[in-house]
Amino acid sequence: MTKQLSVADGPAFLRLMKHYCIDYTNSHDQAETAAIMEPGYLLRMGPHFVEGRDTAYHAATARQMEQFPGLMLTVHEIWTSGERLMMRFSEHGASRKHGGAQCAWGGIGLYEWNGAKLVRNHVEQDYYSRARQLKTGVPNPVEGPAIAPWDGAPEAPDPAAVAIVREWLESGMLAQTPGVLCDDAWTGAATGQVIDQRAIELNDIFSCGPHVGFHALQRGTVTDDFDPDLAGKEGDLFMAGIAHVADGKVVSGRIIRNRLDLQRLLSPRAA
Repeated sequence: MTKQLSVADGPAFLRLMKHYCIDYTNSHDQAETAAIMEPGYLLRMGPHFVEGRDTAYHAATARQMEQFPGLMLTVHEIWTSGERLMMRFSEHGASRKHGGAQCAWGGIGLYEWNGAKLVRNHVEQDYYSRARQLKTGVPNPVEGPAIAPWDGAPEAPDPAAVAIVREWLESGMLAQTPGVLCDDAWTGAATGQVIDQRAIELNDIFSCGPHVGFHALQRGTVTDDFDPDLAGKEGDLFMAGIAHVADGKVVSGRIIRNRLDLQRLLSPRAA
């Protein structure tokens, strides 16, 4: 029988994520995944589904750790309702494939567990920014860490906050909302609108109090601010985000968009 999870389970979920971040990711110890994830663990990133803790997922993470032998993960923001958890983070390191060039790139993951181990994650990472840094040799700085990521108080789901964010996403104004930053815009990088939204599909959305995590597919035409050569072409842009609601509206947030897969699908030679 599936355990009925509640806010009271939040501290245990945070402890599991501490194990995930410190004992597994930052220690590069693949043996730890057996204690953290169910065998059928599913990761979705963009159009890709990586299923199987000991097969596809293990192989994918092994390639990442091989390329970045000193890879580190820094948590910037983390919220849980006890049942679900959202985390904004950066990964950073030096690439063995690029002569030791350093880089730091953001990510947002939306995690689901069964009360004991992780079962699913909708995630996006800013590999477009990473590719640019590795090409130019100029790394982004690492954003400041959350002060106490493992000690936060769980917050119950708020259906009203979810409804507000859902309506905001459907408006197509996510890249034009004050207080909401996309990709690595916090560094001063130009990120642009990328897609002139015609429709949006939500793959996952939930709240921890006024904090709403979402994974979505934005459909529309590519804008000139992303790539003049692709402007006007139909494109699909996956994204993961965390939006914060107050006074009946979205007041701040962060979004990581899968610009690299968008570019690769429309112009393979450019990627």
